Amino acid sequence: MEEREELFGHPKGLYILFMVEIWERFSYYGMRALLALFVAAPLVGINPGYGWDNERTLAFYGWYTMLVYLSSIPGGILADKYIGQKKSVMIGGLLLVIGHSILAVDAQWAFFTGLAFIIVGVGGLKANISSMVGGLYKQGDSRRDKGFYIFYIGINIGAFFGSLATGYMAVKYGWHYGFGLAGLGMILGQIVFMWGGKYLKGIGEAPAISTKEDSETTSFGELLSNLMKSPKQLGITLILMVLSVFLAMTYASGIEKYAYSLLGIFLSWVFGFMTMIYNDIDEVEKDKFSVLLLSFLIVIVFLGAFEQAGGLMNLYTQQKTNRMIEFLNFEVPSAWFQSINAFFIITLGTAIASFWIWWQKIGKEYSSIFRMAVGVIITGLGFGFMSMASLEYSASGSSAMLWLVLAYFLHTVGELCTFPVALSFITKVAPVKYVSIMMGVFWAATGLGNKVAGLIGEFSQQAGEFEIFTGILVFCAFFGILVILLLKPLKRLTHGADEVSYDAH
Repeated sequence: MEEREELFGHPKGLYILFMVEIWERFSYYGMRALLALFVAAPLVGINPGYGWDNERTLAFYGWYTMLVYLSSIPGGILADKYIGQKKSVMIGGLLLVIGHSILAVDAQWAFFTGLAFIIVGVGGLKANISSMVGGLYKQGDSRRDKGFYIFYIGINIGAFFGSLATGYMAVKYGWHYGFGLAGLGMILGQIVFMWGGKYLKGIGEAPAISTKEDSETTSFGELLSNLMKSPKQLGITLILMVLSVFLAMTYASGIEKYAYSLLGIFLSWVFGFMTMIYNDIDEVEKDKFSVLLLSFLIVIVFLGAFEQAGGLMNLYTQQKTNRMIEFLNFEVPSAWFQSINAFFIITLGTAIASFWIWWQKIGKEYSSIFRMAVGVIITGLGFGFMSMASLEYSASGSSAMLWLVLAYFLHTVGELCTFPVALSFITKVAPVKYVSIMMGVFWAATGLGNKVAGLIGEFSQQAGEFEIFTGILVFCAFFGILVILLLKPLKRLTHGADEVSYDAH
């Protein structure tokens, strides 16, 4: 690797990617903060939206966020096998510029078209820009972790200011001005990436042509080919596909019949791939693989709770929270509450990492599964504050902003214990030849967790918000405690592969 120009002890390319990610997350989270609020806003009024009811809004939000994360799978495959991370980020950024810019147009065709461009664009950019950060450092470079931490801060700076800026613009001038501001942020990010290309030479380039014998990893294509040659596994996969389509056509309605059918088909193929991997690895790897699948389940449970932020909790903030600061005579825009998570990540990230290092030094349980389980429990406890908010609303017709702040505080602590740990765990435990595929499955689990969050939000409109908030708390606590009780046999199954320091990047 050639020597790179440095600034403050790191390659200059890191700061280019840092600035790109600030503006990309500014645009994405700025838009996301407005999305559910906009479609649920009344059709008539000073700042009209689409007038959808909460149930329809939350269903739509769940589908959208799921597709955003699922798009990372083809985005990663395209980069790894064909065009490289750099071109993928460039193309993804251009698609995001188009998508966010179209959202500024006040028309339904523009709204749905813009979201489609954003889904594809995030798939090209998000899955690959982090890989480019790693590529800036030589193997074993001790600065690599610090570089990822700097990059991670950029993500949250963008998310923090994006929600504040677009939220203010949407309230002051209208929804589409807020969407337009998010688009301007993405344009700035794309300009930075194009200008800074000179500092990224040799990073994320298209892969060299290699033979199957040269490759140390297995691709999705090879796995599919192997599945097609395995009558038993293929038969089970096809049965699951037919069953999922039947259930979707029987119980779903409208266009969701087809959406759930496609989701069922996708999950059936994932199941088929997992069985092929399990049959191909040795006994030690089988044990680790089983624990890895549990980590995916933990991610789904965690996100099913955590991702209420942009949907159910966002609507609750708008419709049922007293956001007036009396002595300032100022009503806090609902979208501003979406910045709280990013603020707490920036301010708490180092402290949480330091706590786990101290926890390990005093000889306490430290495995990734333990930390993830604790994170799920803490996230669930955050909904205790939302239950209190619901009770206050029932009693007085509105609830205090403090409940939301406290809930987001615990959700952020839970996130720092769960999500980054899960990412690191995959690279440590996954069978070497299937690491790339398992990363794809991780993004699939992330997408599925977002869809679960949407379903929970939908159900809350029938069961009641207090019941749902309390139910999430109880389920997360029960699930997390159950995982902790299983720790001793689980730790044996990983065969020591999990003895690595905490990394909150």
